[in-house]
Amino acid sequence: MKVQLLDLHAQYENIMSEIKEEMDKVFANHNYILGNQVKDFENTMQDYLEVNHAIACASGTDALVLALRALQVGPGDEVITTPFTFFATAGSIARVGAVPVFVDVDEDTFNINPDLIEAAITDKTKAIIPVHLFGQPAEMDKIMEIAKRHHLKVIEDNAQGIGSKYAGKYSGSIGDIGTLSFFPSKNLGCMGDGGMCITQDEQLGKDLVQLRKHGENPQYFHKWVGYNSRLDTLQAAVLNVKIKYLEGWSDGRRKNAKLYYEKLADIKEIKLPVIHEKATTVYNQFTLQAERRDELMAFLKENQIGCAIYYPKPLHIQECFENLGYKEGDLPIAEKLAKKAVSIPIYTELPEEHQLFVIEKIREFYNK
Repeated sequence: MKVQLLDLHAQYENIMSEIKEEMDKVFANHNYILGNQVKDFENTMQDYLEVNHAIACASGTDALVLALRALQVGPGDEVITTPFTFFATAGSIARVGAVPVFVDVDEDTFNINPDLIEAAITDKTKAIIPVHLFGQPAEMDKIMEIAKRHHLKVIEDNAQGIGSKYAGKYSGSIGDIGTLSFFPSKNLGCMGDGGMCITQDEQLGKDLVQLRKHGENPQYFHKWVGYNSRLDTLQAAVLNVKIKYLEGWSDGRRKNAKLYYEKLADIKEIKLPVIHEKATTVYNQFTLQAERRDELMAFLKENQIGCAIYYPKPLHIQECFENLGYKEGDLPIAEKLAKKAVSIPIYTELPEEHQLFVIEKIREFYNK
C-alpha cells in the first residue's frame, strides 16, 4: 500500500469537468488578465470570509509584500513575527527593507506566543505578523490587544488557514490585513501560484488594488512604485469551482483528524496537535511532535507512507538572517519543535484503509 502525503489526483477527479467548463469561458473571451472570473472570485471571498475587500494577487508571498507596503512598513521599521513558519513570512519583511524580529512560539499550538511579544517591542516596531500555522489561528485576541496598546499594525499570515476561525471570526479578517495563499497544496489551492489580501478597511482596500498593478490609478498615472502581481484569470476560474467545496473539504480533514486522535492518543512518545479552546482549525497539516522523529520518518517511508518536516530549521538561525545576531538557543521552543515535528497525511480524500495503515505503522514503530 502506498499512502501519499497529499493526493491532488483524488481531489480533482470529481471536479475536473467543472473546472474545464469554467476555463473554456476564459478561452472564449481571451480576457486573461483581471478578467471577470477574478472579480467573481474576489466577491465570493468577501462574502465567505465576511470582509469588505478581497484583492487577488499573484502569490501568497506577494500578498505579504503588498500588505506591508500598504501599511507603509519599510526601511528602518521592525516587524515582530514567528521563527517557526515558511520562509515567505520573514522574507517578505526583508524584501520591503524592514527587519524581522523573532519571538518564540507556544509549544502546544506551534503559533507565536503572545505572552512574549510585548518584550520584543521597541520604538522601531511597526507591525506584528502572526501566522496561523497548520490551519490553526494564533491567539488573535491577545495579539490585537497588544497591537492596540502600542499602536501597531497587524498582518495575519493566513496562507495555511483559510476557513479557520478564532473566537467565531474568520482568520485573516481580524487584523488590519489578512493574506492568503492558493499554492496547489493549500486547502484551497489553484493550478499554480495565487494569493489574496483581505481587509475591512476601505482605504487599505483601495491602496492594495493600486499596489498590485504598478501603483497605477488612473491608468498610466502612478502614486507609488507598485508591483505587477495579479491573479491569472484562469486560476480564478479554478478557484471559483473549488471554493464551493471548501467547507466540505475542511469537515473531511477534521473527520480524519478525529480518527488519529482516537487511535494514537495512548502512544506516549508522540504528542498530537493541541487545538486552542477558541480556535476552529482546518488542518492544513496534521503535525505530530515525535520522539525519535527521524527514525519514525525513515520507517514510514520504508512502508511507502508520505510524511514531511515543517520546518526543519527555524528562521532565526537561517544563514540569510545571520546579520540579525540570533544564535541557537535563543528561541528554544521553536528549535525543539524543529527537531520533533512531523506531518502525516490528512487530506480529505484519504481512504480510511490508508489512514488505518498509517496508524498501524506508527503504532508498530513505537511498539518495537
